[in-house]
Amino acid sequence: MIAAQAALETKMLLRNGEQLLLTVIIPSLLLALFSTVDIVDTGTGRAVDFLAPGVLALAVMSTAFTGQAIATGFERRYGVLKRLAASPLPRWALMTAKTLSVLVTEVLQIVLLTGIAFALGWSPQGDPVSVLLLLVLGTAAFSGLGLLMAGTLKAEATLAAANLVFLLLLVGGGVVVPLEKFPDAAQSVLGLLPISALSDGLRDVLQHGAAIPWGDLGILAAWAVLGLGAAAKFFRWE
Repeated sequence: MIAAQAALETKMLLRNGEQLLLTVIIPSLLLALFSTVDIVDTGTGRAVDFLAPGVLALAVMSTAFTGQAIATGFERRYGVLKRLAASPLPRWALMTAKTLSVLVTEVLQIVLLTGIAFALGWSPQGDPVSVLLLLVLGTAAFSGLGLLMAGTLKAEATLAAANLVFLLLLVGGGVVVPLEKFPDAAQSVLGLLPISALSDGLRDVLQHGAAIPWGDLGILAAWAVLGLGAAAKFFRWE
């Protein structure tokens, strides 16, 4: 039942034009544009080496947070979640299926974006295990926040808030603009955001070949615990 529901969730997500815009088109365009056109000062080295990790983090956020929040919010509004909760599929199994759908979509995103980055001359370094840990914790953190938003706000409010947060974190989360470009006071706050921790952690490993970024992993773990815990407590199915 979980596999069938996960397959259905994935098909619905991939058929949604707005979701494809957020999960595939925007990250791909940002990676290709900013890597080939000198728009933002990304520091020394090739732009793609700085941008690729940030865009991978953006892809995780777009699927686990923005896409999941919007889709779940409207499912809640139209009574889909209520009907599914009354079906033989347990509620925990439904959430597991949604999580699997997010992970499948992220794998497709990462394969596509990695291929684009390699075509642009990207040469990643570092330990794949550290990258996997960052992506898993980042997914957990953004999933918790997305489900919390979808389960507490009205669908229209979720749509507006999720897209607004996406745009704000795209600009201020170290994805395409280095955090060093912001004032010192802002850097200390922005560095605690999950998108900043994920993009910086991936960049430390993939661009600089650093060891496991425990600080960034700790920030993501804290957001994951807070987000998933709050979602489990406050999520309303109707």
